[in-house]
Amino acid sequence: MTMLPLTRASLLLHGGRAPAETGEPVVSAIAQSVTFRMPAGEPADVRYTAYGNTSNVTLLERRLARLEGAEAAAVLSSGTAAMACTMLALLRPGDHLLASQWLYGGTQLFFEQELAAVGIEVSFIDPTETRAWRRHLRHNTRVLFVESPVNPTTRLVDVRIPAAIAHELGIALVVDSTLATPINFRPIEHGADVVIHSATKFLNGHHDVLAGVVCGTDAVVDEVRTKMQRWGQALDPFAVWLLERGLKTLDVRVQRQNANAMRLAQWAVAQTGIAVVHYPGLPSHPDHALARSVLDGYGSILSLILPGGAGSATRAMTRFQLFANAPSLGGVDSLVSEPRITSHRQLSATQRAAIGIPDGYLRLSIGIEDADDLIADLTQALE
Repeated sequence: MTMLPLTRASLLLHGGRAPAETGEPVVSAIAQSVTFRMPAGEPADVRYTAYGNTSNVTLLERRLARLEGAEAAAVLSSGTAAMACTMLALLRPGDHLLASQWLYGGTQLFFEQELAAVGIEVSFIDPTETRAWRRHLRHNTRVLFVESPVNPTTRLVDVRIPAAIAHELGIALVVDSTLATPINFRPIEHGADVVIHSATKFLNGHHDVLAGVVCGTDAVVDEVRTKMQRWGQALDPFAVWLLERGLKTLDVRVQRQNANAMRLAQWAVAQTGIAVVHYPGLPSHPDHALARSVLDGYGSILSLILPGGAGSATRAMTRFQLFANAPSLGGVDSLVSEPRITSHRQLSATQRAAIGIPDGYLRLSIGIEDADDLIADLTQALE
């Protein structure tokens, strides 16, 4: 039987699944086992949870690869595991990584400290200087790295610029697309070679799974999977099952979150008690034109800067009723956090201000609650 061509919303439920037979469960059965029986006396592929090759994993990986338009995908135990195994797969001691300086704090620390510790050189550039990518290339540059949209500033990088250089030189462009999700943006369509997600965030979407995803060519993903096996970064069976379940609602969740975030952003810009509102869907956002040209939706991360600095932010954090004061993002429940004491706590106040995260900065991850209720919670918290 010829399989139907599917849109992304349908791929989330049916992508990668073999034709069903009568009597099969509609919901994927979980194989809560570490090891599996093998035939005796003959070579066979070893099916082993630590290898990341059980039936639940392979189904999920086929689905994720199709969503991103990649040849293959690998599922790992966290977003950090996905980042680490990708870099170790693509880089060797003596190689050079050239990265955008707009990065999630954990990624920057990993590049600066862990990669440097194994002899990999790292440079950071201002991605708004389009010629900087070529100017800072070295003879040993092997990877270009971009995060877009950026956590927590919501800035966007035009992936097409480093993609053109990477293709010209035969090196890899890696994009962390966690905040966009495949619903709002698919980097491979714009020239990226490898896409990374912290699946803990939107892909699962329920704040109950820690996972990471790498999508790319068969060759790259095979090497990532090898690193995953050797470094013990496979995802456990129940987490795989939960991630597949969460993924099914990604389209409806992200569409609702997009709409909610736009409502809240439009409300926030009219409030005298908020100094700055960062949201790519607003014309005032510095990358709004780029967002309009490459994104299918503006996302659900909304950042506010309060005029009273850290004191105002702390007072607001004690008053929220619907927004939970918690790290992470991308789930059905709305969250709020202060980067100065979470993702960017390793930086001084001066360093944070220099990258656009001054004291008084709140990062809101907008969930699927009613937008009017979220506005009411913001109103009373910021009074």
